[in-house]
Amino acid sequence: MRAFISILAVVLILFLIDSRLLPADFWRRLPVIEKSAGVLEKTVREVLAPVPLRTEKESPMSFLTRSGIIVWTNGERKTAELALLSENQKLNDAAVAKVQDMFAKQYFEHISPEGTAVGDLVEEVGYDYIAIGENLALGNFADDKELVKAWMESPGHRANILKPSYREIGVAARQGEFEGKTTWLAVQIFGRPRSDCQAEDESLKIKISANQMRLRQLESDLERLKIEIGSTRPRRGPEYSQKVEAYNALANDYNALAAETRTAIETYNSQVRLFNQCVVK
Repeated sequence: MRAFISILAVVLILFLIDSRLLPADFWRRLPVIEKSAGVLEKTVREVLAPVPLRTEKESPMSFLTRSGIIVWTNGERKTAELALLSENQKLNDAAVAKVQDMFAKQYFEHISPEGTAVGDLVEEVGYDYIAIGENLALGNFADDKELVKAWMESPGHRANILKPSYREIGVAARQGEFEGKTTWLAVQIFGRPRSDCQAEDESLKIKISANQMRLRQLESDLERLKIEIGSTRPRRGPEYSQKVEAYNALANDYNALAAETRTAIETYNSQVRLFNQCVVK
């Protein structure tokens, strides 16, 4: 009888050891997985595009030029004691493309029927910017001086012309058929190149992205191993220990990579914040 009771006690102990009544970390405490490695902040860019301007009076002798528009624009900046704008060929190309598109598709808006805006136009010609502005005008203005004067009398266009942070300008002025009559379309594009502020480290951003992809894969592997460990019976022996050891090693790799990625994100975000502070100056 005593022998039977002893055997029964051993069986009961083994059952309890293998039972789900035991805590999950009875044999080995699994590492805590730190799933949040941080969020990348974004750089900011400015785009200013006031409501397009139509002339209120038509001149039969209207004639507009790129050089004249730039001269009179810089004259207004000089009067306001602001730095003069440098003519930029890429911005000129973007302005020409805008004028041609408006004549071809018969619209007078900052955004084309296809949804193309000034930011898209300058990117297409390879101009990388921090801030961009666009002034549009339609009508037979007497000359370049009258056109710039009309823009200066409009608060939104004046703000573009006198924005202190702009460094460069591109202009296009063309005559053509619009809404059934011969008239002029003029475009000013103002720019502050991206090189004006110290850029964030793009190689660091690429590394962070690669780390995040690896972390997602490790999370998937860890979840799979966790399920395998939970379903392994008995919870002892070489097979069980091997799976737990594999989980522990993978978890340690995950946490090390997560810590590295978090540090990289903090570094990158500090660069982004410095860049954004420069943008708003």
